[in-house]
Order: sequence, then structure tokens, then C-alpha cells
Amino acid sequence: MSEEKSGADLKSRSASATNERTSASAQAEPKERGRKDSKVLAVSEFLTSRKAIPVRILLLIFWLAALGFGGMAQGQISTVSENDQAFFLPESAESTQASEAAAEFQEGSAISALIIAVNESDSELTADELAVLEQVAQTLGDAQIPDDIALSELILGPVPVIPSEDGSSALLPVSLDTALTNELDANENKRINSTIETMRTHIQSIVDDADGDVSDLRVYVSGPAGLAADLGGAFAGIDLILLLVAVVLVFIILVIVYRSVFLPIAVLVTAIAALCAAVFVVYHLARAEVLDLNGQTQGILAILVIGATTDYCLLLIARYREEFAIVDEPMQAMANSLRGSWEPILASGGTVIAGLLTLLISDLSSTASLGPIAAIGIVFAMMAAFTLLPGILLLPGKHARIFFWPAKIPHYDSHEEANAHGIWSKVAQFVGRNDRKVWIITLIALVALSGFAPQFRASGTSQTEQFVGNPDSVVGFDLIGEEFDAGSVQPTTVVVSEESAGEAIDAISALDGVDSVSAQSEGGGMPAGMPSDAMPEGAPEGQEGPPADIEGAPESEAAEGEGQEGPPAHVANAEEAEPVVVDGRVLLNVTTTMPAEDKASGDVVRNIRDTVQEIDSEALVGGPAAQNLDTQETANRDFLKIFPIVLIVIGILLMILLRAIVAPLLLLVANVISFGTAMGISAILFNWVLDFPGADASVPLYSFVFLVALGIDYTIFLMSRAREESINIGTRRGMVRSVAVTGGVITSAGIVLAATFAALSVVPLLFMLQLAIIVAMGILIDTFIVRSLLIPGVVHDIGRKVWWPWTITKVPADEDVTDDDLHDDSDNFVAEGATPRKETEDAK
Repeated sequence: MSEEKSGADLKSRSASATNERTSASAQAEPKERGRKDSKVLAVSEFLTSRKAIPVRILLLIFWLAALGFGGMAQGQISTVSENDQAFFLPESAESTQASEAAAEFQEGSAISALIIAVNESDSELTADELAVLEQVAQTLGDAQIPDDIALSELILGPVPVIPSEDGSSALLPVSLDTALTNELDANENKRINSTIETMRTHIQSIVDDADGDVSDLRVYVSGPAGLAADLGGAFAGIDLILLLVAVVLVFIILVIVYRSVFLPIAVLVTAIAALCAAVFVVYHLARAEVLDLNGQTQGILAILVIGATTDYCLLLIARYREEFAIVDEPMQAMANSLRGSWEPILASGGTVIAGLLTLLISDLSSTASLGPIAAIGIVFAMMAAFTLLPGILLLPGKHARIFFWPAKIPHYDSHEEANAHGIWSKVAQFVGRNDRKVWIITLIALVALSGFAPQFRASGTSQTEQFVGNPDSVVGFDLIGEEFDAGSVQPTTVVVSEESAGEAIDAISALDGVDSVSAQSEGGGMPAGMPSDAMPEGAPEGQEGPPADIEGAPESEAAEGEGQEGPPAHVANAEEAEPVVVDGRVLLNVTTTMPAEDKASGDVVRNIRDTVQEIDSEALVGGPAAQNLDTQETANRDFLKIFPIVLIVIGILLMILLRAIVAPLLLLVANVISFGTAMGISAILFNWVLDFPGADASVPLYSFVFLVALGIDYTIFLMSRAREESINIGTRRGMVRSVAVTGGVITSAGIVLAATFAALSVVPLLFMLQLAIIVAMGILIDTFIVRSLLIPGVVHDIGRKVWWPWTITKVPADEDVTDDDLHDDSDNFVAEGATPRKETEDAK
């Protein structure tokens, strides 16, 4: 009897306490929140009524159309993509102006393919091998591009065979018509790719069919055209590959998280529909030349939309599952879920969009276009999560729980009880009891790792270092550099006044790294520094015309062939000739001692610019090395410019959302520390573990924008729930409950987003691999450390002062969480206001 009486008293006290808390909570709730909730309730009730059936039908038609038309656009988007970094330089860049000025010194435009042949045994090329190379030179024009034109229509002039001084290698320079290689082939791809592939196939067939012994002969197609084709090949079909990899990774993760088969399929269908809609819009904007698109942006768009859509779906499903544990009716559970999740999803998506749109101030059009392109993807990600996923989940009607099969949703009597179980309640307990120790130790560890961030080398990479692996063109460039004067293949160009030309030649010739300088003369061939719009897709800033003669080659062979007019004027031993003068200006071709693709050539360009500016203030220095230098310097300036603006924009939005100043400032500091940690760890990995040659200057900028903009998603998920709970039960208890409730969905979303960004590593380019590592690692740090330990620990330690100055008046005074509230000796954390499981079972 005494035990029954004791149990009854316990239940009575528990119910009384619960009612008191509920009453206090109701009194503390602001009136404006009630009005807002009533509007949201009216909308959700409408969407779940029969009156909304026409709306649901229209939404279904919209998403079916998006899948159909977007799928077709997915296959065509590469036709409106450019991968030449010079194309994206601003008009104010000196190399861009130099290219336009240099265009006035030639009549046509061409791009060079350099065929390099070597004897693998390092001996001289045999007579049989030289015969094969002569056959290649004579028959190359006969090769037919599949379902397209013959190479003879693309090749400008004869193809000479130029042996090296030691006779162990030979160079076959081929000039290709830029306009024709830029056209689309039968497969709707830039013809440069199929041209180089046809050349390689034709050469290999001749080698295979040779009568003599040519087993040691190795032939590579390189040069600007070869690099362009290999770069285009790196992005060929990448959308499908990225999509498949991302979908498989997300499916596996969702199956593990939800222990369900159907739910991952619903999420992935939603994500793919959002991607198709985004691609459709982006394709038509790029086709109308409203936005500039490159292969990197294509890949990032696919990954971003899949990851973000999945994240928003996870948040909605978490609420849906939570409601299903309380409510039996699927339609009502979905209405409650939308009512509880629309605000954090809309707030996080809007904040991400605002952060991404700051990229519009970039001086590189590729970076500036990434902002609106990614923002379009986020818009459709939110739309799909709000309008498509609910419809899919409600398709089975009253049997909607089938989507969670074979897992079962346990039934609870309240939201508090439903949220009081799991590992994240234990994490919340730990942080609540040890808040100061947790955040101080975590902060010390993160700051220590951030100390390595300045070691991150983002000074740029050479054109050949941008590949992961060694494609044909990279191997060929290395061989050309060993056997020939590679610096003369792609000269730096200087446009100066005619009266200053002599003095400029003498001054530039005296600089370190300069091999020779001479003026462009009649019959001197195409100069480098063509207008960027004359270059084909993916072409590095290289020689667009017939290659300059290679120093070290026998003069007689260099000038062989019908139509050859002798060595160009800019070659060291060229005969004196009258320079071409256009509008009182002369074009100088500067041969450096290193290839234009070498990072060291950038230092030579700086010295040339400083020197000629003292002689002629209106002089312009361009060419491949100058274009690469301008790209890196522009990206560095963009980072310094965009970094503070992103923080200011996101900070203002957080202040509006959280109605406070202190909390948003703390969150921004945490975001910057998280970014610094990711960069510090990456510096350790890239410099001393993976031994990367460096990184493009855009890598830190892209990493920062994505980590801060996307990381803010999890901040909003956590802090919006913390604010909601704090108004009712105080900041400390509110933060503890927020971690317990949102920990699961934030962790799942973080793992999914990290996995999708990691999929970028399948692109065989260093930029994409580094971006994949940094962003994926940064998101995991953000998910498991910053959002789970650092921010909860700091907020719990400070208390309600984090909501200063506005919301603090609406938050009740904090009462420290005691061992009675948070205890380890029970299997389950009893959240504030929850009914203990044993009492619930007794009541039943």
C-alpha cells in the first residue's frame, strides 16, 4: 500500500510540475509568435485539406516537368561551359588588354598541338622510328574525326619533324584553326577534344602497323591544344559520374541512419528533381550569356544541390518522425512537421544564399557567376524539400509509415519524452555538467590546429600541376622541357611604343629568367597573347598560333616544308627584319628560360612589367604566364575583399533571426575558427603528407564561402531551437534540450553534406580534390566539434546574456542544470518537462 501511495504521490507531483511549467511557458510566449504560428497553422491546414488538391496537382506537374526538361539540359550543359581561365579575367586585367592589343599584329588565330616522340631506351631515334614520324607528319591530315570533318580542314600548314640536338626525340608542331576547334562536333562537344583524340588514335595506329622495329617509340600529343583536350576530358561526363557517386554515398548513409529502404529513395528523388530544375535554369542563363559557366562550377552545383536538398529533407523528416511518434494520422503529422521546420529551413537557406551572392563582387567572372548559380541551386533545394518531399511521403495515405520500414517508430505521449532518448541526450548531459571545461579545451585544440593555416600554399600551380595523375599532355610537356627550349613555345608578349622598343628590348634582355627578346616582324608567325575569346574550351593560356621555332633544333629542319618562311623574328638567332608597327606600337616576344606553365614565370612577368613601366607607362605585358599571374593575383584580392563581407552579411542575418547581438557574434567567431582549423589541417596534409605542389589562389576563397555559408545551416538548426526552448525554460536548459533534439539530424546532415562534397575528388584535377578534402573535413569539424561541443559549451556557460539585447527580456532567468535534471545513472535523459518512461508505463 505504501508503495502504491508513494507512486501515486510521485505521479501527482510530476503532473503538477508539468502543468505549472506548461502554464508558465504559455504565459512567456510572445504575442507576435502566436500570431505568426496561427498564420502558419492556417497555411498548413489548407495544404492538408481537399481545397489544396489542385495545388498539389500543379506541384506534381511542375516537378515532373523539371525532371524531364532538366534531364535534357543536364546532357547539354557542357556545351555552354568554358574552362579557359583567361576567359574569366576582367577587362581591366593587364594581360587581357595586352591580348587585345596583340591581336592587331596578326591576321588569324590558331592553337598549337605539339607532338613529342622519344625513344624509351634513351638512345637516338632509329631510322624506322624516324620513318614512322615522317609518315605521321604526312598523313595526319587524312585522319577523319568520327562523324565529323577531316583533320586536314583544321591543320594550318605543313607538319615538320624537328629532331632534338642529341637525336633521342623529335617534335612535330601542328597548328590548328582556333575557330574550327571551338565549334561543336557531332556529339555536341567542343571539337578540340575529338581533334586531339583523333590525332592520338591515328598516331597509335601508324605505330602499331609499322613494319620496322619501333617498340621503343613513345609518342605524346601535348602543347596548349593537348592540355585543352585533357582538361576538357577531365570534365567530360563528370555530371553523371558525380551524380552517381553522390547518390550512392547518400543512399548508403541514409539507409544506415534511418534503417529504411524507401525513405532514402524518396529523399534522393527529391534531390535529383531539385538538381534538374536548377540545371535547366542555369543552362538557359549560360546559353543567353547572362552567366559564365565552367566545369568546376558545374560539378559544385551538382554536389551542392544534392547535399543541401538532402540536408533540408533530413530536417523535415526528423520533425515528421518526431510527430509520427505522437500523432497517428500521416496528414496531421506532416502538417505539424512543416509548421515546425519551415522557419529554420527557410532561414538557413536564405542565409546560405546571401553568403553565396557575396561572390558577385569577385573580379573573376567564373567566381562571380558561381554565386548566383549556387544560389539558384539552394532555392530549388528548399522548394523541393517543402513541396515535393511531403507529397512523396504522403503517397501511401494512411499507410505512410511504410516509408520507415523495416524500422519502427516508437510511440510516446509527448514531444519531450520522444526527444529524451539517445546518445545526443548523453552528450547534452556531459556538456551541461562540464560546459566551461568543454569549450575551453575544444577552443585550445581548434586554435592550435588553426595555427598551421598560414602554411597553406595558395600561390597557384602550373598548368601541368593542375592534373591529378599524368595525362598525355603533361608527360609531353615534361619531355619538351627536357629536350627543347620549352620557354620559347609560349612567349610573353610586350606591347610598347615604337620609339621605346629598342630601350625596352635592352632592359628586358638584362633581366634574370629572360633568354631573348625581339620585335614581331613580317612573316614572324602568330604571336602569343591572342584574345582570350579566340581560345578553345579548356585551353591554358598558351600559344594560339603556330609554335615558335624551338631553339636547339637544326635550322634547316626548322624551316623545311612548303610555306615555311624561316624562323620567327623572336627566336634568338633570327635574321634582322623590320618590326610590324600598328598605331605607333610594336609587339615584343620575350622568350623565358622556363616554360610559361612554370610558376617561376610569374616572377619574370612581374619584373618585366616593372621594367617596361619605367620606360613606357602605357606598355602592356601579356601572354600565358601573365594571364596565369593575373588570375592568381585577382583571386587573392577577391579573398581579402569577400572574407569580411561574407561575415558581415551572415552576421546581420543571424542577428535578425536570433534577435540578439552577442549570440551571432559568438557564432561568427566559431565559424572563423572552424574554417581556420580546416585550413590548418589541410596545410599539414597537403604540404607534408600528400606532398601537393601548392594550390590555386581560389581554393581558400571557395572553401571559406562554402564552409561558412553551409556551416551556418547547422548553427541555425541548433540556435533557432535553443532560442525557442530558452524562452520557455531558460537558456541553459534550452541549450541542453536543443543539443539532445537536434544532435541526430545535424550529425546526419553533416555526414551527408561532407560525403557529397567528398565526391568532388573523382574529378582528376587538383583544385577539385583539394576543395573536396577541405570542405568535407571542415563540415565534419563543424558538425561533431563546433556544433556539438564548442557552441553549446559557450552558450551554456554564459547563460541568457547571449540573447542580449532584445530577446534577453523574454528569456526567464537561468537556473543551473543540476544532477537531478541531468543524470548518468539512468538509461535515458529525462528532458525538462518530460514524463519518466517508468511513470508512463505505470500510468498505462
